[in-house]
Amino acid sequence: MNLAERITLSETRVFKTVFPNTTNHYDTLFGGTAMHMMDEVAFMTATRFSRKRMVTVSSDRIDFKKPIPAGTIVELVGKVIHVGNTSLKVSVEIYVEQMYAESRELAVHGDFTFVAIDEHKKPVRVMA
Repeated sequence: MNLAERITLSETRVFKTVFPNTTNHYDTLFGGTAMHMMDEVAFMTATRFSRKRMVTVSSDRIDFKKPIPAGTIVELVGKVIHVGNTSLKVSVEIYVEQMYAESRELAVHGDFTFVAIDEHKKPVRVMA
């Protein structure tokens, strides 16, 4: 399988409902909760791409473009955007949808860098 095929097949989509227990006093999703969900989807994407043990080494600029209200549905989309020797970068976007309307908007975007490691926690090649 070539690189482009691996990238396409590793794209990860997760849907979640924003319940009140994940929101702040403005009834919008906590930023930290959004980042947690993004890192989880980025990890799944990196692992699906490499099929190796992956660890987060950095999160690059996370832009909160729109608030995410309680009672909405979010879709998190993870895509591999760069592959190095032992690391790769995953872009994650969160889209927000009203439950009873057809609108969908990009709410948050961020990039996460992962390193492939062996059983001794030493870096290994992402692609064999």
